[in-house]
Amino acid sequence: MVAINHTGYMDFTYAGLPARRVKRYVRFMAKNEVFVNKISGPMMRAMKHIPVDRAAGSDSYRAAVQALRDGELVGVFPEATISRSFELKEFKSGAARMAIESGTPVIPMVIWGSQRVWTKGFPKRLGRTNTPITIAVGDPIAPFEPVSEMTALLHTRMEEMLLGVQAHYEHPAGEYWVPARLGGGAPTLEEANEMDAAEAATKAARRSKETEGN
Repeated sequence: MVAINHTGYMDFTYAGLPARRVKRYVRFMAKNEVFVNKISGPMMRAMKHIPVDRAAGSDSYRAAVQALRDGELVGVFPEATISRSFELKEFKSGAARMAIESGTPVIPMVIWGSQRVWTKGFPKRLGRTNTPITIAVGDPIAPFEPVSEMTALLHTRMEEMLLGVQAHYEHPAGEYWVPARLGGGAPTLEEANEMDAAEAATKAARRSKETEGN
């Protein structure tokens, strides 16, 4: 299993590159909306990625565990959503649980710079922009229990790796893609969490209203 931090919409593309050096492919777990989209859907299905339906998450969980047991590389984003602060959010426990159940290690990976290409709330900058993207791959973490401790270790490792790649990357003051900790214009982790909570509440209210309407 490959665990990746999540700062931009193109993370899937970059996270698959290290595996190609040894002629492997990564099957990513992605929200179901990507699979039903008329543009991205056919590509995601053809590449055998794993759809995640949050209303029936057990199906995607079982599919991922089976893929791991079959020797596939499965890519997951433990934060479950893009980090608006570009700092590591709190991790969900799914990566550790799947690693333990399948008996496979977790390979930590961090990507830095992809938020400059296309991230939440800002225009995309696709094409030949010469944007530097840094990818770091850490040592595998063998599965162990309890789940909470494995999840905490994974978070610690990835945070150390992220700080390492940031130390060798230029961060202009005030830029939207630079963390507040480094003098940038991004919200702090606490502020970003509040924004995520407000957005989730709005979506929940919308779904509730749609359900009442039906």
